[in-house]
Amino acid sequence: MAKLFPEMAAAADSKWRNTALLVIDMQNDFILPGGPMHVKGGEAIVPNAIKAIEVSRSRGIPVIWVVREHDPSGRDVELFRRHLYSAGKPNRLLRAGVGVKNLVIIGNMSSRLGVQTPNCVRQTVFDAVALDYETVTVIVDATAAATPDIHNANISDMRNVGVVIPTLEEWCKVDD
Repeated sequence: MAKLFPEMAAAADSKWRNTALLVIDMQNDFILPGGPMHVKGGEAIVPNAIKAIEVSRSRGIPVIWVVREHDPSGRDVELFRRHLYSAGKPNRLLRAGVGVKNLVIIGNMSSRLGVQTPNCVRQTVFDAVALDYETVTVIVDATAAATPDIHNANISDMRNVGVVIPTLEEWCKVDD
């Protein structure tokens, strides 16, 4: 465990010892103007994402970068990826491998239609809830959507299933 996530040693005696930060699709393709999947306004969440990562590291929380790779030709059909996943066997790295019980989630959500809270982050959150993580947190101002209405509707849905939804400032003030 220490070799895989050495920062967890620093959190061994704190309330953060069983927590991981998931950074979803924080990639140049989505953030930088001119990127093939550029999301207008996506760069606005970068400072908050950086701050959440810095605070996580200072607390000894491992930072997990979830990156979606696209076929160079742009033919990303989910069907061809299904063979990469084991049917009915969720990824146990976080829970069994390093003892993570709580997740904090930030990131730029992506789809062919642009930034959409209903996609990557929401799916990660609902999977985490279904897999019985003790606490699932989404830092509301370190995520984005195509419109405020879409973002707020999905944040409301996540809050309704028990997800903790602080601002970055509120999350940073949580003591050990």
